[in-house]
Amino acid sequence: MDPDDKDFAKVVGARLRTLRQRKRLSLKAVEQNSGGTLRAAVVGSYERGDRAASVRRLAELADFYDVPVDWLVSDKNNTEPPPPGVESKLVLDLVALRNAPPEAEQLINFVYGVQKKRDDFGSEVLTIRANDVWVMSSVYGLTPSELREKMINWGVLVQRDRA
Repeated sequence: MDPDDKDFAKVVGARLRTLRQRKRLSLKAVEQNSGGTLRAAVVGSYERGDRAASVRRLAELADFYDVPVDWLVSDKNNTEPPPPGVESKLVLDLVALRNAPPEAEQLINFVYGVQKKRDDFGSEVLTIRANDVWVMSSVYGLTPSELREKMINWGVLVQRDRA
């Protein structure tokens, strides 16, 4: 891992450990309560910062611990609503996303994770919340507005007419 990635993994790991300890769960209990999808050894390696979790896995962990994903990855201690003028939801064109450039790989992985979580693979569009945009922008190291512009340039954002 790159030193910056290692530092980031340690911060996320400390937050994961805090969540687990607040729920008074052992690593084994996490594995059991997740039906085996979150293996004790893997969660432990995330907590130590030895291993970086994928975006999809971060979403699964956040869901398991019942916290927003951005709480795990954001530099901010609290969640802020998007600034005025920023849509609360964005609609992604999944057909266009299949033809997106390689740089969109993290977004593609995130979308797959959302589809899997929602059990929604039959649609040509996917609506994501502003909170999800904040999470993805932090993964890309961009502001939400900059990520939105990238999505427009990739041709994956469904443009809605404003009245």
